[in-house]
Amino acid sequence: MDFKARRVLVTGGAGFVGSKIVERLLALEASVTVLDDFFTGRAENLPAGGGYALVRGTVCDPDAVERAVGEAEFVVHAAARNIIVSTRNPREDFETNIGGTLNVLMAARRSKVKRIVYTSSASVYGNPRHLPINEDEGVSPLSPYSVSKLAGEHYCLAFYESYGVPATVVRYSNIYGPNQSPENPYCGVVARFVEGVSRGEAPQIHGDGEQTRDFTYVDDAVEGTLMALASPRSEGHVFNLGTGTETTVNQLARLIMELYGSDIPPVYIDRRDIDNIRRRVLNIESARKVLRWVPSVTLREGLRRTIAWHEHEGQARKQGGDGVAPEE
Repeated sequence: MDFKARRVLVTGGAGFVGSKIVERLLALEASVTVLDDFFTGRAENLPAGGGYALVRGTVCDPDAVERAVGEAEFVVHAAARNIIVSTRNPREDFETNIGGTLNVLMAARRSKVKRIVYTSSASVYGNPRHLPINEDEGVSPLSPYSVSKLAGEHYCLAFYESYGVPATVVRYSNIYGPNQSPENPYCGVVARFVEGVSRGEAPQIHGDGEQTRDFTYVDDAVEGTLMALASPRSEGHVFNLGTGTETTVNQLARLIMELYGSDIPPVYIDRRDIDNIRRRVLNIESARKVLRWVPSVTLREGLRRTIAWHEHEGQARKQGGDGVAPEE
């Protein structure tokens, strides 16, 4: 991937995944601009050494989007309200995830960017009929978040077909890894389990723990995203970015406890309204064939790296540091 001196805009670039995309682009010597409203993004997620331009603004502001997109050659659109925020406030979900995406696409159409990648979610599949899930599996969104992410996908593909906007969609599945802060109330299950077990607490599992997910290490997801951004073959397509491995939440909890040497049994609590997907594992053959992308980090290794980062951040806090782990 040659992004040297290329102008790349990352919306939501201070978020968990967005900041890792920024970090990787800087390593590739790209000229990076971050557009973020810091609703869930954090300044400390961004690379400590700088090297990027930061625009504090929202994708809901068409003028801010117009300016930011107008200066970019490539766009990674990762800004969104997540599933918990979306469930609590569907109107805000609509305005950000759908309206914001439309703003980005309209600006991209006018400025004629070389490529835009929209980061979507495997939640659009709902409860699938077949496993592993192919990209052409019927979609069945079960939450406001999945509805809005699917609408964003449809807008991307419609703008590609109607106006020639070079748009690509990647569907993430349960991404985890360093920088996913357990202090953020919207963080994923891995960060919460790691935080709890590190303090000697039992993992709290919603429901019976036999629900399955395709847990994807953040660096793998970032690499797939940038491969889609770099490849002209990706335009007008949707790609699953996962691992192809199905893991129960119970298995996840046991593995984290094993890595910590803990034998405290999990605590089972009521399932949440958002816990309405029973099984998930993605077919990633399309990304492998078209993008030449394959994930390289196993769940055990990804959890080991995540735990190492967590322990480093904990020590930094105790010593009064900034809590930002060095690049791996």
